[in-house]
Amino acid sequence: MAKIFVEAYGCSASFADSEMISGLILNGGHSLTDNSAESDLNIIVTCSVKDSTANKMMYRINSLKSKPLIVAGCLPKAEKETVEKISENASLLGPNSLGKTLQVINSTLGGRKQIALEDTDLSKVGLPKVRLNPAVGIVEIASGCMSECTFCQTKLSKGDLSSYRLGDIVRQVKTEINEGCKEVWLTSTDNGCYGLDIGTDLPSLVNAVTEIPDEFMVRIGMMNPMYMPRIKEDLIESFDNDKVFKFLHIPVQSGSDKVLHDMKRGHTSATFREIVKKVKERFVDFTVSTDIIVGFPSETEEEFQKTISLLEETKPDVVNLSKFSARPGTDAAEMEQIDAAEVKRRSKIIFEQISKLSMESNQKWIGWKGKVLFDENTDEGIKGRNFAYKPIAVHDKVELGQSYIVEIIDATVKRLIGKIAS
Repeated sequence: MAKIFVEAYGCSASFADSEMISGLILNGGHSLTDNSAESDLNIIVTCSVKDSTANKMMYRINSLKSKPLIVAGCLPKAEKETVEKISENASLLGPNSLGKTLQVINSTLGGRKQIALEDTDLSKVGLPKVRLNPAVGIVEIASGCMSECTFCQTKLSKGDLSSYRLGDIVRQVKTEINEGCKEVWLTSTDNGCYGLDIGTDLPSLVNAVTEIPDEFMVRIGMMNPMYMPRIKEDLIESFDNDKVFKFLHIPVQSGSDKVLHDMKRGHTSATFREIVKKVKERFVDFTVSTDIIVGFPSETEEEFQKTISLLEETKPDVVNLSKFSARPGTDAAEMEQIDAAEVKRRSKIIFEQISKLSMESNQKWIGWKGKVLFDENTDEGIKGRNFAYKPIAVHDKVELGQSYIVEIIDATVKRLIGKIAS
């Protein structure tokens, strides 16, 4: 029996993978340690979506390679040679290769490097897991996607869409709730195309999940705008259920249709406008989150200004901003790049704009009073979310996984500040 240290980076699907790897480790007769200094084997579940993230992965791989090491997740699948340059002896485990987890672990412990990057037919629904957060159940509903974005390395790592069966997902959600979770995340590379390969869709899944009679909340994960027109009416209907957080993460990436075309995003800025308009008309308080990439190779100053205009018009509550980075193996990496100083200038302009938009959005909540589920244990204390998935911090003592009536008394760019109402 070996002591194994597991750490994860990246999206919620990556953290879900790490939970399942940990569950398989325990089922295989090994034990987990939360300290790499005490381990017999280290496992790092990686992300490769941006240069800055990949650089962090390289640093951590280098830090952990003094012991037997498994590099799992997206990075070894997308950049195998890069990983091997840093740690030539590390075993490699792909994001869709979890069925070989124990085999790779036992081989690595025996001093034999193993490469398991090919997809297995093992569904990620129903695997044993060790949750990172006892209050939140992360349920992967699919692997891969149907997009061909020119800037994204994720497709290289996770491949084409493979949706998991609706009934299997519902059973997994029931398991999460029965084991104490108060919040369930439905996550995948792109939730918007869920079910296209198996004759169902996301609204049908959300409706089936919310029919579970227990008390819990559902967060619907990221979906690309490309697939929204075909499901948006039914999806908005499914959001009307009290169990569903009024929160939508739809990454538009640019306000320029030309740039979106060059990115091969499959949608236009009008698609995003229409979705935001529909949810804001239907629900008084609804949190819209989006992503923006500045400095894509074909983004002129005129195209950049269109992004600023789109944000000003739609006023998303949350904007995740990234400076374009040319990821190896992608089409955009072969294009002529914009000068780094210019990308930095544009990023600064957008950052100031989204900070202003976020502050305005959060200040509107001052004076609100209602139910808050405290679902996240951070270095600053336990934080919660209200029905619109707004992050809320209080100075009062609260318990993870419990709900309280909270009054919002202040706001910052990143969160609301509240107090437990008497």
